[in-house]
Amino acid sequence: MEVRDPLPRFAAGPVAAVAGVCVVLLAATAGRYGYHRDELYFRILGRHLSWGYVDEPPLTPLLGRVSTAVFGDNLVAFRIPAILCAAAAAAVVVVALIVRELGGGRAAQVLATAGLATTGAVLLGHTLATATVDVVFWLLTILFAGRALLRGRPRWWLAVGVTAGLGSYNKQLVALLLVALVAGLLIAGPRRELREPWLWAGLAIALLLAAPNIVYQITHGWPQLEMARAIARNKGHDDRVTFVPLQLALVGPSAIWIIGLVRVLRDEAWRPVRALAWAYLVACVLTLVSGGQPYYPVGLLIFLFAAGSVVVARWAGRRRARWAWPVAAVVLSAAATLVVALPLIPVTSVGSTGVPAASSVVGDQIGWPVYVREVAEIVAGLPAAERAHAVLLTANYGEAGALDKYGPRYHLPAVYSGHNELYNYGPPPDSATVAVVVGLDQPFLEGAFATCETMRELDNRVGVENEEQGDVTVRVCRGPREPWPALWRRFQHYD
Repeated sequence: MEVRDPLPRFAAGPVAAVAGVCVVLLAATAGRYGYHRDELYFRILGRHLSWGYVDEPPLTPLLGRVSTAVFGDNLVAFRIPAILCAAAAAAVVVVALIVRELGGGRAAQVLATAGLATTGAVLLGHTLATATVDVVFWLLTILFAGRALLRGRPRWWLAVGVTAGLGSYNKQLVALLLVALVAGLLIAGPRRELREPWLWAGLAIALLLAAPNIVYQITHGWPQLEMARAIARNKGHDDRVTFVPLQLALVGPSAIWIIGLVRVLRDEAWRPVRALAWAYLVACVLTLVSGGQPYYPVGLLIFLFAAGSVVVARWAGRRRARWAWPVAAVVLSAAATLVVALPLIPVTSVGSTGVPAASSVVGDQIGWPVYVREVAEIVAGLPAAERAHAVLLTANYGEAGALDKYGPRYHLPAVYSGHNELYNYGPPPDSATVAVVVGLDQPFLEGAFATCETMRELDNRVGVENEEQGDVTVRVCRGPREPWPALWRRFQHYD
């Protein structure tokens, strides 16, 4: 297998067609359920722009704010950046460019883009999430690293540095890619790249561009490390158990990326980029050891899928019979992923399916207006004197974001939460003597208030399981035992 120079032509027409279908599909379904809990959180963060937050950098909340300022404050407008990042502007197009760098022609580019476009990595792009945007930065970094290695043009390491540095404003996970890539070069070479001044200049650029994020972390006591420890503590065991199954499910037909992994590790023509295959393995080990989430190495997984697409396309050639299994695999993968990733099932029926269990993204988009109405009914039942001195207090940012978004229609009081960055927007004023509390445990509240009265459990009325359904109690608590600034420290938590 030989990576030829000049490179194969970029299959602009078919790739644009795949990207266009993706955009239409994601845009058409973007408004079918509702805001995801993270999106509700980003809406709040977007009103408090900063160089960073305790749990993430500023780019994704900024994108949501800019998009709604331009296109209107509605769900579809909020998700436009995700739709473009996941489909047209990024993942689909960039993966075709990676295939081209690996010597893949028109057929390989179409296979890779069609396969990727029907996976959760892209279809979950109907929601605005840091992971959606992060895939773009990872793929661009991999593309530029591949050019430096395959073409023997080390100046491309500067582009790697610029892309990684800018990516740090979305998610600092891009550092995992750089660490894994350097480890891959040490393991598989070409080690001469580690002596290249261009590579180190690229890393210096990445650090320079990321400096505001680093300074924020230093001056705020490295909250990202505390967040990482909280994720590992709360989800680490489950993430380790599901790591391998999710690797097989994240990106297209798993046989294709496994073929890519094997061939990049063994094929002499791809020796220059063997470090990227090792980078995936290193990233997997680091994710498992640290208790990180299984999707962390997905950018490198997509690279392997691109490589596998080149191998499969060359094997199939012009023989239609050989194309039967890769086409069938992509179609079957698409059929399964479309149902799980996109809001295609009517909201009144989705609770009776296994979809919410298979993808928490689905459940976390359903029920928020109903939950807010239920809280509003409790607030409306308070005596007028108590309503005048009441605040809303929530356990997590999804609840806070929902009350912030839908609460004004019910004239609800201000919302406070100790969850992640929202802690820094508190405490409530000392005039607040009544708190309508959503989701906090009774034993904890008894130490904070003189009395707490249980009112109801939240119910989205459609039987869809999520973090709130059937497990979250709303209480009315009166008489804070301490002034709010002193009491507020007890409410802070990361997860």
